[in-house]
Amino acid sequence: MALSVRLDLKQSQTLVMTPQLQQAIKLLQMSNLELGNFVEEELERNPLLQRDEGDNAPMQEMVEAETNNSPEGESPPALEDINLNQQETSNNDSIDADVDNQWSSDTPGDQTLAGSGGLDTTSYGASAGSASGEDFDWAQNITADLSLRDHLIEQVNLDISHPAEKIIAAHMVEFLDESGYFTADLPEMADSLSCDVSLLENVLQKLQTLDPVGIFARSLSECLALQLKDKDRFDPAMEQLVENLDLLGKRDFPALLKLCQVDEEDLSDMIAEIQALDPRPALAFDTTEVQAVTPDILMKQGLKGKWLVELNSENLPKVLVDNSYYAEVNQLGLDKDSKHYISECFQNANWLVKSLHQRATTILKVSTEIVRQQDMFFKKGVEYLKPIVLRDIADAVEMHESTVSRVTSNKYIATPRGIFELKYFFTSAINSSEGGDAHSAESVKFKIKRLIDEEDPKKILSDDKLVQLLKNEGIDIARRTVAKYREALGIASSVQRRREKKALLGK
Repeated sequence: MALSVRLDLKQSQTLVMTPQLQQAIKLLQMSNLELGNFVEEELERNPLLQRDEGDNAPMQEMVEAETNNSPEGESPPALEDINLNQQETSNNDSIDADVDNQWSSDTPGDQTLAGSGGLDTTSYGASAGSASGEDFDWAQNITADLSLRDHLIEQVNLDISHPAEKIIAAHMVEFLDESGYFTADLPEMADSLSCDVSLLENVLQKLQTLDPVGIFARSLSECLALQLKDKDRFDPAMEQLVENLDLLGKRDFPALLKLCQVDEEDLSDMIAEIQALDPRPALAFDTTEVQAVTPDILMKQGLKGKWLVELNSENLPKVLVDNSYYAEVNQLGLDKDSKHYISECFQNANWLVKSLHQRATTILKVSTEIVRQQDMFFKKGVEYLKPIVLRDIADAVEMHESTVSRVTSNKYIATPRGIFELKYFFTSAINSSEGGDAHSAESVKFKIKRLIDEEDPKKILSDDKLVQLLKNEGIDIARRTVAKYREALGIASSVQRRREKKALLGK
């Protein structure tokens, strides 16, 4: 076989992930907090971006979601094109590119942009040195949240006088977990500190008397016992109850009555006392700010029972391209590098404004279709939640499934029935035993909870009985699936429920 060199001409299609396209994909899957942080960083980085604080209308328009109330045989009307009021850019170009073509590709390494912290847009007008100004807030500058460690060290300095014990106590503080439990092994700590275990135990007993009560416990039973001792309620009967929390978890009340040697009324009072205690005492000093969920989409009922869907304008970043500044800078005699920098900033600013517009358009389009398909859920409740998957929405709005997946991640909608993540409306399907429409997993869980709540205390429903009752309602489900859903709802087994309800009935 002879070897030879030749030239071949081949034609192929490839997808080039430009930095702008990667940014558009990341913007689409960001939550409102992440998007706010990203836009703030861009405002600081790009001199041609400007926060819109004028009277221009935000990117928002109300869209009417058609429901399934159309006559039989008619397909639901197609979604109308959504034209949002976009802020004017340098060339006033409209967005002609199809959103799905921009965002439908799955790229290896594509991940959500980091930085999910709260958005901080406070501008500080006075420095720390301007203490004599009228706007200086002394209380804001001298007060701070006291951490658990500082709180404990203050008590150690007051309650422990021996220098060696102070050092050991300060060392033990570092071995507390987020709930306030002591996690170190005393023999290992004794080896590392070159001291006796008895000394460590003595210091640990002193630390267990500090505030908050129950701190430095090594187990849940010890934590509850410390709090009961502080209330002078740790009698022999209560000690037996605390040492047998596993029986309490199993609701084995007959065994607890025998161990504690009390009657049912006393046992009920003791259990109430246990439930009033704090099993995680350190959380009282948890200063982590809990960020409330702010919906991205607002929904309300319009005329003739139709739903109106709109974007939450408070969550939409409002930015403009500063064309006047760009024109002014171009008139200056800039060198080559400066011209390249300004041109790049101008291009990035225009792309960001267009990307934000595309993101808002896509979110509104997808959420409108979800509302249309889940119409009965919003009207009648979770029992009527339809089983839909990403493909159902993707086919309806003519997008790729990956685009719909990014849109529904970390996006919330405010409805008359509460605030839900868009992912909530995608559930697996349970087949119908009568050959009809399938049932969603959430609606089946709701039926299981309803059946258990309505069960006769004298006739507790087993998982097999629940399967039979659900089949009578047209739901074809296996017993292990019923058990899995029951456990996910936090409902005890039939044996445990029987013990609990017998104790409540006094039998």
